[in-house]
Amino acid sequence: MANGARGITIFAVPYDSGHRALRMGAGPEHLLSNGMEGVLAATSREIRTELLQATSPFRAEIATAFELFGMLAKRVHGTTASGSFPLVLSGNCNVTVGVIAGLAGASPKKEVGLIWFDGHADFNTPETPTTGFLDGMGLATAVGHCWAQMVRAVPGFRPVREENVVLIGSRSATQVEKERLCASEVTVVEEQSVRALGAGGALGIALKAMAGRVRRVHVHLDLDVLDPDAVNPAKEFAPDGGLRAEEVKACVRAIRERFEVSSATVASYDPSLDKEGRVLRAGIALVRALTV
Repeated sequence: MANGARGITIFAVPYDSGHRALRMGAGPEHLLSNGMEGVLAATSREIRTELLQATSPFRAEIATAFELFGMLAKRVHGTTASGSFPLVLSGNCNVTVGVIAGLAGASPKKEVGLIWFDGHADFNTPETPTTGFLDGMGLATAVGHCWAQMVRAVPGFRPVREENVVLIGSRSATQVEKERLCASEVTVVEEQSVRALGAGGALGIALKAMAGRVRRVHVHLDLDVLDPDAVNPAKEFAPDGGLRAEEVKACVRAIRERFEVSSATVASYDPSLDKEGRVLRAGIALVRALTV
């Protein structure tokens, strides 16, 4: 379905683990300065861009992340209410928590679905990982499994119902994450299924079931869902294997056939690892597929 928005509002959130413009935090502005705005402007949509920056003088990964979630929730709420499409470019995946809060605040009586493309599962909680990496908890936070006190301060936040979540392309989930996903109602679609059955075959049952409950979805695109051998590593921790850009694009088409894509996040891109710009070009092409 067409998203129906008159314009596109791009929110750049250039942080990785609380650090501005380092590693994946450099990705949002690199995407913007290397053609993304021009490609979207060529669609004759009105394009507006805003850079979000943390205001607290002391940077701490968790506190800074949740500050940014709150800022983004307010922006997405206003943008959605005005009829523009929120496109978020972020260093870390967990910023999607702020996006879904903004969507919920703008339409408190309407459920939203969440399509999560990612090479990782992002389904850890503070009790499960050994890395302590907050960004590995993004999806778990979005469905209400952790950070309950912190997330209450994010305006409009309510957890996405597990049955309205589809995780696509994850290939490096830890054993604990696999067990937690199996115990949940999240639908997991592995890359092998997409490759063997095609996008429609792999996603069809899950999307049909979800379409009976929701009409709009937020699409979260971690660029490490892409096969680093086919493009480049999107980031230092990009796992082996993955989907080709055309396979992700086919998945996006299947999603848009059933749902209104109301917003999107593009995350986890470290341009220092993409010397030939192959991830850059793939990312821009996928954003166009999501928004046009």
